[in-house]
Amino acid sequence: MSVFIARRLAAACCLLPLAATAQSPPPESTVPTLRDIVVTASRSAEPLADAIGDVTLIGPQQLAEARGDSIAEIIGRAPGVQFTNSGGPQTITSLFLRGANANQTLVLIDGMRVNGSTSGGAAFPAIDPAMVERIEILRGAASSLYGSDAIGGVINIITKKGVQDRPLSAWANAGYGTHETAKSSLGLSGAAQGWDYSFSASAATSKGFDVQRPRFSNQAPNDMHSPDKDGYRSHAVSGTLGYRWAEGHHIGLSAYNGYTDGDFDAAGYDPLTWASFPLENVYSLYRQQAYAITSTDRITDQWESVLRFGWNKDTVESRNPATFDDTSSLRRIFSWQNNWQFLPQHRLSLVTERTEERIQAHTRYDRTDRNTNAIGLIYKGRIERLHAQASVRNDNYTDYGNQTTGSLGLDFDLTDAWQIGIAGNTGFHAPTFNDMYYPGSVNLDLKPEKSRNIEAHIAYAGERTQARLTLFQNKIRDLIVWDNALFKTNNLDSATIRGITLSGEHDFGGTTVRASADFLDPRNDDPAPGTQSQLIRRARQVFHLGVEHRIQALKLGAEYQYTGNRYDNVYNSATFRTEQTRLGGFSLVNLTATYDFSKSLGVQVRWNNVLDKNYVLVDGYNTPGSNVFVNLSWRM
Repeated sequence: MSVFIARRLAAACCLLPLAATAQSPPPESTVPTLRDIVVTASRSAEPLADAIGDVTLIGPQQLAEARGDSIAEIIGRAPGVQFTNSGGPQTITSLFLRGANANQTLVLIDGMRVNGSTSGGAAFPAIDPAMVERIEILRGAASSLYGSDAIGGVINIITKKGVQDRPLSAWANAGYGTHETAKSSLGLSGAAQGWDYSFSASAATSKGFDVQRPRFSNQAPNDMHSPDKDGYRSHAVSGTLGYRWAEGHHIGLSAYNGYTDGDFDAAGYDPLTWASFPLENVYSLYRQQAYAITSTDRITDQWESVLRFGWNKDTVESRNPATFDDTSSLRRIFSWQNNWQFLPQHRLSLVTERTEERIQAHTRYDRTDRNTNAIGLIYKGRIERLHAQASVRNDNYTDYGNQTTGSLGLDFDLTDAWQIGIAGNTGFHAPTFNDMYYPGSVNLDLKPEKSRNIEAHIAYAGERTQARLTLFQNKIRDLIVWDNALFKTNNLDSATIRGITLSGEHDFGGTTVRASADFLDPRNDDPAPGTQSQLIRRARQVFHLGVEHRIQALKLGAEYQYTGNRYDNVYNSATFRTEQTRLGGFSLVNLTATYDFSKSLGVQVRWNNVLDKNYVLVDGYNTPGSNVFVNLSWRM
């Protein structure tokens, strides 16, 4: 065990008993709540308490209390997650799950992958949280469940849907905040006579703030900085329509279409002198579409069939007076999953998938298509106090062959409240079209990145208290990085990410306290001379503390977040070299308040960065400063 793990484990073990104190039973008047259901951990619906793996659920209440925030900001507050953007929600956004690269985390919308085929990341600016019912986060390599990109884990964004046997209901939101930010959304849903339906729509505008700084942290001038406000305009629609044509047989349609058009800064160059200058009237457009038709059929009491055809497309377009660039990734996904409950506590799932990727771009790529055929087997079972999940999957790519991954997880209930567990899994990240086929830097010999992840945990789940301590190590080899010598991407590096995550929650009755601590050691195993081994834009320590207190119809909340030092790479136009710079740590304090005027009408207030801290997520780019958003909500 490394010194890093030993020190953090000792600190975490000192904190764990505190999270499991005050375990008095709830009063008899407490109203029982429905168990949270998740689908990401095993590709089948199951109670969150039964899921094997490190899983977090961000539910409707948390989403409602963060109406003014972006989807990445909301996810970034979960344990084990860090996020960055380049100056606002309309700019390039990255999520780092357990310290893995942004393109090493798989993002799903309603269970369908949406990572871009060219960039490898998701179009987060085009995903509006107002359209979202809940978010499931699965940490740890999960390629044996979902294929490529799931080295750090999986984020499943699940949109609002209709519910069976419920009359028509409707809702609406209207809010306003700092930077002249205005957001509105509305929707309806219901079910009757076998039909279920839902529809949601949203729109937002913001004058924004100046996204770039005049200088980088090393005092090199920022040639792209233009001293103006950079705002955005966005809208989104989503909907579902389903019909239960017989008991156990349901067919459904789902659709999501989100769009964001935002301002940003860029630089132009004089062709004679190569002198740079900032450009004005520069815009970026993000669009995310996802459509699916799904047939879920209970063939027998033990056999369930889930057949799906999905179509999704992401578009990124940059427009400025000097250049124009647009890139679209299109994916057609065919999947058939068969679940057999062959014994009361044992389930077997067979998954077959075909993914067809096509790209359309202003740039002429060496190749614009790729097909993947996959087959996987998942076992989930329980023998008394022992819970087990195992999976194996093979993905066959038309451009570089087969990739096989597997996983095994075992949880053991020491008592009704205490549990220990251990898991091992492998993952991979397929090279993107940019990596392999970008004009002038084609590399047909590029290999996929591969990982081996091991983890162990101890957890407590009582009536009012929950706590979990997880240790993990993820070894990633054949990292795809830019090779300056050959002027193309290559498999040059390997990385080792070790960490400890401690999270806990306690309900005192009218007051709830939540806390988490992440100790991370994200290292490049062979850093370049003169550079840090710590992977860029990832902090070694992140702490979250939150408290909520309810006084009848009023609920007040406070949050504290600390993020440690990070490093970033910056290009110095004066020396024509990429340099590494240190970004200082920062602390943020946020306040929230909600008040229900009635069962139908309420108001939510969120004040982020109360102390107006000046901090940096990406070197050379600003953050929004202190900002307030007030939302008025109505529901029928």
